[in-house]
Amino acid sequence: MSKQINVALIGNPNTGKTSVFNALTGLNQKVGNYPGITVEKKEGICKLPRGVKAHIIDLPGTYSLNASSLDENVVIELLLNKNDKDFPDIAVVVSDVENLKRNLLLFTQIKDLEIPTLLVINMADRMRYKGISLDIDYLEKQLQTKIALVSTRKKEGIDTLKQLISNYKDLSITPCLNASEIDKDYFDSLRHAFPNQLLYKLWLVITQDVNFGKTDRNEIEAVANFKTKSKIDLKRLQQKETIKRYQFINHVLKVGQTIDISQAKDLRTKLDRILTHRVWGYLIFFLILLTIFQAIYDWSSVPMDFIDNTFALLSEWVKDKLPSGAFTNLLAEGIIPGLGGIVIFIPQIAFLFLFISVLEESGYMSRVVFLMDRIMRRFGLSGKSIVPLISGTACAIPAIMATRNIESWKERLITILVTPFTTCSARLPVYLIIIALVIPEGRILGLSYQALTLMLLYLIGFLTAIISAAILNKILKIKSKTFFVVEMPNYKLPLFKNVVLTVVEKTKAFIFGAGKIILAISIVLWFLASYGPGDNFNDAEAIVKKQYSNENLSQEDLQHHIAAHKLEHSFIGITGRTIEPLIRPLGYDWKIGIAIVSSFAAREVFVGTLATIYSVGNDDEATIKNRMAAEVNPILGGPLFTFASGISLLLFYAFAMQCMSTLAVVKRETNSWKWPVLQLTIMSGFAYFVALIAFQFLK
Repeated sequence: MSKQINVALIGNPNTGKTSVFNALTGLNQKVGNYPGITVEKKEGICKLPRGVKAHIIDLPGTYSLNASSLDENVVIELLLNKNDKDFPDIAVVVSDVENLKRNLLLFTQIKDLEIPTLLVINMADRMRYKGISLDIDYLEKQLQTKIALVSTRKKEGIDTLKQLISNYKDLSITPCLNASEIDKDYFDSLRHAFPNQLLYKLWLVITQDVNFGKTDRNEIEAVANFKTKSKIDLKRLQQKETIKRYQFINHVLKVGQTIDISQAKDLRTKLDRILTHRVWGYLIFFLILLTIFQAIYDWSSVPMDFIDNTFALLSEWVKDKLPSGAFTNLLAEGIIPGLGGIVIFIPQIAFLFLFISVLEESGYMSRVVFLMDRIMRRFGLSGKSIVPLISGTACAIPAIMATRNIESWKERLITILVTPFTTCSARLPVYLIIIALVIPEGRILGLSYQALTLMLLYLIGFLTAIISAAILNKILKIKSKTFFVVEMPNYKLPLFKNVVLTVVEKTKAFIFGAGKIILAISIVLWFLASYGPGDNFNDAEAIVKKQYSNENLSQEDLQHHIAAHKLEHSFIGITGRTIEPLIRPLGYDWKIGIAIVSSFAAREVFVGTLATIYSVGNDDEATIKNRMAAEVNPILGGPLFTFASGISLLLFYAFAMQCMSTLAVVKRETNSWKWPVLQLTIMSGFAYFVALIAFQFLK
């Protein structure tokens, strides 16, 4: 059995830590949350020389061990707790060759914890363009470690890095400098009070809000003849410690790093001037959005049609080949159409994640954050709020988790409450199928009406979020003030491997996450649609034959009427008829009502629900879109999905809070059921009102 070691990947944000993680683990990675908290945990497996396996944990980005957020607390608590199953055998600190001075602060702190620590200097391919040269031997000697010079873009240095990780026992655990010199008497008394504890660990326990086994600040203060300093004095000591570390780093880099400014080739300033311009910046961002939504439609039409037809044929094939009965009907009318209702949107969702990943990888997204700060402040938010609002286009759950980086509780709470208005990928299937049914396929200035409608829905969601934020800012009487600081990473060509891994990981998470819910709901819906109480359901064939006895119906038409009668008097039909008076003013029939109710579990269930309902009792191989287009309004006659009812549905889904998982995360982040209940009530009520106005006005 091969040995497995724990490797903690640590570094400042924007050092390319994720690129190093992807280079080491490839597809052997998974994403989850740390137990009990909503901080993302990314881990993977890497094969090292001599049959050694490395369990690699990609820890949240942190600037230092002086924690200021929940993310940074996670890093510190893992590094302090030797009993944790993920406690690292080796810490790999990833630095950026252009920001080595800043990155080394974290490195020197981790070295003080006496964990074998390896330094990775990433983006080595940029050294020539920036006129940077390094004396690696000197740096290794002064920092008392081994250094891996890596370029993930050119796939250089990864094998060396793996070799160094496998030889982690050869790394020195001696600290780079003696930080306790900042107050010798204080640290001597601390060492004397706790002779068996590592001094720097005790210092972190005293100054940080973190856990360290069974030792806490109260216990430290209870020890005889020892009294911790006041918070002000501790803060001053922290500042002294940081200054001392930077003095050491400056001394090392003065010899170990040479920068020839005359050789640096830098377009960053020129690009920033354009991309963050108060006019051109917004115009460029708007054009990029237009391009993205147009591409989502144009590029995905062929694979979507293929998937739609494939599932229709698969359903027909199952009916033809398998013995008739309940199980065959469940497969052909329940599971296959239900799953087809979500799989059909894989191409468009994948393209959405592709574009988001490219914008993030290139460094442009940070410029968008900076640009939008000007708008956010007018609505009571800081620029940091734009990060959750933009990441909410993928999913509201990690977006709400991302608010923990907002220091102000008021700004954080407002951001949590308004983020679900941002159009997430779960709404995309609903938007796309309804837009395809009710918006014509014409173009204006080369842009399709359908792509423009989709973009408009995204903009409506975003505008509603910031207007709601302004209202909440006036209503919530919470005093707070924060300053917005954002780091502008260098521009770089997106790394193909990173983009692919992001698209695969995010799309897979969406499909499997939604697939579980849709599969379960499809089975329940099929049962409720295939069975019913009383004679109206059981004697459906006799009732329909008698009803149409004077008409010369073909056998196919007769079977269609029997299926429709059964569906109407099934359990699901009775439920739908019960709620129909409530939704009829919005232009919906009972079938749409069932889809709306079921989609409160997850929005994307809407299409799968309709696919299942429309498939029950149908023997034709029509696609989901065709079946929906053929639906007739039982009250008004004509198509059920008209421009008026379609716009009403789009607006309802744009505003309604239909995601139980999001509500659960809001509860956890706010530590109260008050806010998610208010969120569900107000958003859904607002959605109903807007949808009602839209239908009554447009019909």
